[in-house]
Amino acid sequence: MNDTYRHKGLRKQLVETIRSKGILDEKVLEAIGNIPRHLFMDSGFITFSYKDQAFPIGEGQTISQPYTVAFQTQLLEVKPSDRVLEIGTGSGYQTAVLIELGAFVFTIERQRKLFLKAQENLGLLGYKPHFFYGDGYQGKPTYGPYDRILVTAGAEYIPAKLKGQLKVGGIMVIPVGDRNSQRMIRIVRKAETDFEQSEHGLFAFVPLLTGRED
Repeated sequence: MNDTYRHKGLRKQLVETIRSKGILDEKVLEAIGNIPRHLFMDSGFITFSYKDQAFPIGEGQTISQPYTVAFQTQLLEVKPSDRVLEIGTGSGYQTAVLIELGAFVFTIERQRKLFLKAQENLGLLGYKPHFFYGDGYQGKPTYGPYDRILVTAGAEYIPAKLKGQLKVGGIMVIPVGDRNSQRMIRIVRKAETDFEQSEHGLFAFVPLLTGRED
């Protein structure tokens, strides 16, 4: 797990790029600066690891653009010891960001190859989320309710089961739309049946699919 001075220097540049785009949460920026993103990517893409771009990670999925990771995380307002449900482990990079912020992370992935690879990579780096292989639309009610829920793929609608697993006072961030673009939605559960919703720009994510890939 090679993390050189050059990699660390490139991360500092990446942090300044993200800051210039409007990410102001210093704890989020610090997390991005701490995590060796190149270790979450195939070796052929290591040259591009610290560009502010998304890249393929196999199985039709991508590792998200660092700015997008930071944007979603900033909206989520994670506090130390928060219980966070992540829908779509993917490479595990976003998972690492949440753990860097002090969260207890419960993460679900439907693609078996990515599920196994993320477990290996995060484990080698010392990150220890709770991993689940399954359908993100269903969430994980057994371990809920959650302080925060983060969806890292584009959903066609806001799943009622996920809203139901959010604590009163909790926050969910989810991109909602079609396969081409989604609106970033932030939901705050104000009371048992009262949810406050706001929109935060357009993004493009891979689709959130139902079921799991056996």
